[in-house]
Amino acid sequence: MNTAGMLAEAFDRVGEAVHAAVEGLGSEDLDARVDPGANSISWLVWHLTRVQDDHIADAAGTDQIWLTDGWADRFALPFDASATGYGQSAEEVAAVRVESAELLLGYFDAVQERTLDFVAGLEGHALDRIVDENWSPPVTLGVRLISVVADDLQHAGQAAYVRGMLERA
Repeated sequence: MNTAGMLAEAFDRVGEAVHAAVEGLGSEDLDARVDPGANSISWLVWHLTRVQDDHIADAAGTDQIWLTDGWADRFALPFDASATGYGQSAEEVAAVRVESAELLLGYFDAVQERTLDFVAGLEGHALDRIVDENWSPPVTLGVRLISVVADDLQHAGQAAYVRGMLERA
């Protein structure tokens, strides 16, 4: 398996986990919080998708789908359009409410498609390219992509856990 194939496999697993956590749920379950300080499935999937959109767009030198394809308007969240969820308060988490699983998965699937297209084109030493010099050591594309996969899988797992708790209640 080559680098592009390995990364595609990793991102495919993210997609499977996200769909398993979201499909078939209504807005009430998607927006439910098992505790006032907990994250909802809506927030978890929105956040992991926003971070993936932001990081892939930056690495690819493109605009974020959130901003260019009308997703910010469709979600109509009460924050700046550039927000990704990083560092949000419990009140801001509560403000992420979605009308349907289809909306949440529509945005995720659009970002996933762009991500898979991007990683399919990676060859040779592309993963060694420095993409963020604000860290020591500077962050390479390879490290950034693994970070996105790890963060996505963690949040997708959290969403699955919340779903399980809601189904048991």
